[in-house]
Amino acid sequence: MSTSDTRPPIEIETAPDPRATVLLMHGLGADGSDFVPIVQEMKPALAAIGPVRFVFPNAPVQPVTINGGYVMPAWYNILGPGRPEDEAGLRRSRSTLEGLLARERERGIASERTVIAGFSQGCAMALLTGLRHAHTLAGIVGLSGYLPLADLTEAERHEANLRTPIFLAHGTRDNVVVPARAEHGRDTLQRLGHPVEWHSYPMDHSVCMEEIGDIAAFLRRVLG
Repeated sequence: MSTSDTRPPIEIETAPDPRATVLLMHGLGADGSDFVPIVQEMKPALAAIGPVRFVFPNAPVQPVTINGGYVMPAWYNILGPGRPEDEAGLRRSRSTLEGLLARERERGIASERTVIAGFSQGCAMALLTGLRHAHTLAGIVGLSGYLPLADLTEAERHEANLRTPIFLAHGTRDNVVVPARAEHGRDTLQRLGHPVEWHSYPMDHSVCMEEIGDIAAFLRRVLG
């Protein structure tokens, strides 16, 4: 499958000279601008942390099988229910995100001051990348998604992030990523000893204000 070059990430700093980074990936068919409004919602609650740089990467544009081959922003292909995961696509996008994490270290943000986060497909990428990252992260946030390549997690996870706090949240009415799939990932991570903080909300495949408040509290805790 061919993919187009990605646009550079969108970056927003809550104040000059950031001391922490949140790398946040959008979902299927969206782009880096999708979660930009979340910065304004969280900004007052994050003041105690100090200046934070939010980095919103753009997924490559590619055909997505489950959507009839329609070309759209996607971190990886989705073949459909009962079909194999797009392991090659997942690993390609992970390599891209590893490059962005390395760039933050080069810009002076320690990995221990970096949170990787994502929604839906972006959640899958945050978990895939964060659990395998060779530098200890401050936290991993997964929203309305699932654990990709779950059967490989135990063998491939890196010891640097065995104890990294993980925030997982899901809507009880989600019919895009059904709650049972998210819960399977949660249970797998807990069985492997990862510290998982689980939240559920009476919503569809979306984000709600209560959830944003809980994310901000998590960020204050792991970055404060």
